[in-house]
Amino acid sequence: MELFGVPLETVYLYGLIIFGGLTFLFILFNDIFSGLELPDILNPTLIFSFLTVFFSSGFLLESLTGLNGVMIAVTSLFISFTIVTLLNVFVLIPISSAEESLTFHDNDLRGRVGRVLTSVPVDGFGEVLIESISGSIAKTAASYKNEGIVSDTKVLIIEVKNGVVYVMPHENE
Repeated sequence: MELFGVPLETVYLYGLIIFGGLTFLFILFNDIFSGLELPDILNPTLIFSFLTVFFSSGFLLESLTGLNGVMIAVTSLFISFTIVTLLNVFVLIPISSAEESLTFHDNDLRGRVGRVLTSVPVDGFGEVLIESISGSIAKTAASYKNEGIVSDTKVLIIEVKNGVVYVMPHENE
């Protein structure tokens, strides 16, 4: 079967080369386009992947089977839709939500216990290290009661204002 005088196998091959290349380039330079706020259904990664899988499965089916051209196109659409749906559900959505889950808000630090790295002078600033399962956070610290706190003292974070944690010595029970 031919399309505009060109065999379908060649059309599928050209589509595979073009959209495979565009998919690869888009994945490489995705950060440039990250500022675009597009709905998830118009995600260029999904569109390029859909077309790449469509043309590749069409090329393989056209080369390896003797099916009708329309049947090959329908089968390729089904294969492409299935693979891209699985890609979106099991790869792209978890990756996008994982990026957001690594952040923390300053208010999340209230009530946590840390250790003084740099002594906190009266009416001055020091530094506190707050350790957690996902890593350690060093924050600028000031004394909540305007008293000096020496280095390596356990402290309790009382409040956070403008990125500065206000601490007081933590009393062990």
